[in-house]
Amino acid sequence: MAEAVPVDHAPKLDGTLDDPLWLTAKPITDFRQREPFEGKPPTEKTEVRILYTRHAVYFGIRCYDSQPSRIVATELRRDVRQDLDDHFEILIDSNHDRRGAYVFEINSLGTQSDGLIVEEQGGSDGGDFDRGWDGVWTSEARIASDGWTATIEIPFTTLNFTHASEVIWGLNLKRFIRRKNEEDLWSAYRRTFGITKVSEAGELRGVKDIGSGRLFIVKPYGLARYDKQSGQDPLFPLTGGVDVKYGLTSKLVLNLTANTDFADTEVDLEPFNLTPFKVFIPEKRQFFLENAGIFNFDMGDQDQLFFSRQIGIDPITGQQVPINGGAKLTGTFGRTELGIMDVDTRSSGPNPYANYVVARLKEALWAGSYIGVMGIDKRSGDALDDFNQTGGVDTRLVFFKDWFVDAHMAGTRSPFAPSGASDVGASLSYRSNWLDGIVERRKIGPNFNPEVGFIERADSNETYGDLTFKVRPEIPSVRELQFESFILHAPDTRNEVSTQEWQGTFRAEFNNGAYTDNDIADVFTQRITTPFHIYKNAFIPNGLYHFARHQLTYGSGQDRRFTYSFFERFGGYYGGTLNEFRVRANYRPTAKFSLSASETWDRFRLPLANGNFSVLLASLQGNYSFTRFLTFTSLVQMDTSNAQAVSANFRLRYNYRPDSDIYIIYNVGTQFASIAPANPPQIRETRFAVKFTYSFFP
Repeated sequence: MAEAVPVDHAPKLDGTLDDPLWLTAKPITDFRQREPFEGKPPTEKTEVRILYTRHAVYFGIRCYDSQPSRIVATELRRDVRQDLDDHFEILIDSNHDRRGAYVFEINSLGTQSDGLIVEEQGGSDGGDFDRGWDGVWTSEARIASDGWTATIEIPFTTLNFTHASEVIWGLNLKRFIRRKNEEDLWSAYRRTFGITKVSEAGELRGVKDIGSGRLFIVKPYGLARYDKQSGQDPLFPLTGGVDVKYGLTSKLVLNLTANTDFADTEVDLEPFNLTPFKVFIPEKRQFFLENAGIFNFDMGDQDQLFFSRQIGIDPITGQQVPINGGAKLTGTFGRTELGIMDVDTRSSGPNPYANYVVARLKEALWAGSYIGVMGIDKRSGDALDDFNQTGGVDTRLVFFKDWFVDAHMAGTRSPFAPSGASDVGASLSYRSNWLDGIVERRKIGPNFNPEVGFIERADSNETYGDLTFKVRPEIPSVRELQFESFILHAPDTRNEVSTQEWQGTFRAEFNNGAYTDNDIADVFTQRITTPFHIYKNAFIPNGLYHFARHQLTYGSGQDRRFTYSFFERFGGYYGGTLNEFRVRANYRPTAKFSLSASETWDRFRLPLANGNFSVLLASLQGNYSFTRFLTFTSLVQMDTSNAQAVSANFRLRYNYRPDSDIYIIYNVGTQFASIAPANPPQIRETRFAVKFTYSFFP
């Protein structure tokens, strides 16, 4: 348990703890290692002091370091993952419901990243939290002769916390020391827990008689743009819109958006699809990212009953579909978690107007467990497909902290849809320090069609099993060895062979963050029922294919300014052979400048008239931070499977006040990638835009 101390005014927030006010708070020092030695004392001492006024809470952080010259500090861009730096995370469960929480992350340069944890789940990118939420808070940090210090101010309005006579919050703290690959936590330091385990967080007491204003943020934007698409005349639109965030209560937030624009959204990395199935590409648009975890309805692997990229983006071409506006209500009341969304889009090219309504309810059971329902209704101007409705029930049950039961039932309704429009599945999984395992059964009907979801393939009767053994031998520099094997048997619902795969894998993780990941064997059986467009005028014909592939991967240590990885996969491929070679490198010579490059070379030898060809994908990304608040990013990509192989994106961002920005953007190519099976052509555009946002509190 931690104690916060009241003060009548804010301490000095200069990144040091020189202000005498910090001495009035008792330091939190009892951290334990999660990695590499679970439960052991940290190798470096950490102290955290907590103060508060009527309107904000303050954290003073001192990270002692016996070798301060080896502190890794390379990132100045806000909301970028800080895994390559020394950093510190603060988790606040302000509702104290032990289900969800805010997370605030800072590195030794004062760079901010923040997000949410929902139902004890981390981010979709595998990180500690979902980074879609942006809060207004301030931070500074300094590197000193004995380590580094940081000061943080978090207004109660940012936590949507209006007033209270006495407060008990869930709290957890995490320090990461990059050169040692060491993770120290105040609570939930079991290796299978981590900071995402909100139910295992500690408590913060002592906060009394606070009176903050209600969360109310209005954020208008103005946009000037030049837009030229292939085969069309250029456009010079001047437009504007507004986003509003309003706290109805301390636990319910209403988001409104009008004439929504995503010009400032980062472009997708261009994929080259080697499979006959859809490609999952994560959401990047801010309106859909915020509180996105509430709408999560997982059906196994990457399949989701609701996938927000189906709104406002053509799934085949990646073309943007203009959004008139939307509303989103998210939060909790009692033990129930609620999410309601309504978004309206207007017609654009081949895309008719449409309206989307999504509703999600989850009822908390015991720690980490819930039962939920979801309903989705899509109405469209397409005369042949004027509606699509989806509904489902799901649950997660946690037993003895290490056993998990997940189950779901879902169905869809569309015009003229025959039977077989259901998806039913369940899994049992176990996680421990030495063994991870899962057994899963799932049946997807041939006409299951969630148009606002993501399903890799329908018409499947799947059985899946996976076991991973983990050992930590006393071998110098080696942290963990893993041996994994899985089998997937997925005939169609008529019990005809469709997809089969089994794999054996060996991995090694090293103390400095280096790794190796090797597929000893990856054996496939796959039936193609529609000619698979793999490249330009090359189509893989229908048939039943058997082939095996092998993989070698190595990633360098993550504690250096230059990091790299190699990936090599080779073997059979749909009656021929395919060799995939990929190299990636990152170079961070200073905190202001970073450079990353990747290249993938796919060499095909297929028994087709035009089956001998190669595809090259390459990208070069450069970032320059003039300060924490003025950054320039550039991304140049090449994909030789496209007629116009090169695309480029350049973006200058000036964060001139909290939550307010000026963007200057130039883009040639696509902004959003296709998620369709195979590799359909995409619409190419040239766009120059200047966007201005201003966030204020009425």
